[in-house]
Amino acid sequence: MKKIIHLSDLHVGHEDCGEKFSALVDNITFLKQPAEHYIIVITGDIVDNANHTEQTEEAFNAISRLKQNGYTVLVIPGNHDYGTGSMGSAQYVNIFKEKFYGTADVTYPKLDIIGEIAFMGLDTTAEELHWSDRFLSEGELGEDQLLRLEQMLLDPEVISRKRVVYLHHHPFDFNLGMQLRDSQRLKSIIEYKIDMLLFGHLHRNP
Repeated sequence: MKKIIHLSDLHVGHEDCGEKFSALVDNITFLKQPAEHYIIVITGDIVDNANHTEQTEEAFNAISRLKQNGYTVLVIPGNHDYGTGSMGSAQYVNIFKEKFYGTADVTYPKLDIIGEIAFMGLDTTAEELHWSDRFLSEGELGEDQLLRLEQMLLDPEVISRKRVVYLHHHPFDFNLGMQLRDSQRLKSIIEYKIDMLLFGHLHRNP
């Protein structure tokens, strides 16, 4: 069984966060076990402000170094990857896909079956980019994405494996302006059906 390295809220571009991520990449590449033993999952807020393209380039280059060293890296966007964090723009949805997946032709949940594990990545920010609710740091999956997740969890290829769902927003925390709007709907879909749930957003220490 592969080991999972979970990273989140890297905020490349904020103060020295880019340097810290670069150092983290160096440390990961010195792990004793071969790179193919690991899956690195990054749950959003890769950059601090998507309006600054140099931040995206810096983050992309660091992630590319991991891939060049043989690591499989899975990423999904956070609210900062679509704008400033408190104000987003729909233009960054495809920009993120093209940069980090190599194509805009990606639908969420993003399914990656790697060995014995089915990884399902969710976008908790795109549904929060309409003119009326693109402010603050709330998240929303939307009914279409939730229905696709529900169907995905019935797929025999998924059922036969360990199941990992990863997303940016904390799914079950209700801090004002920070919460995932459709958290209860998500819970009804994944409860007792997945083996691991990975997320970030609130910057809490363990």
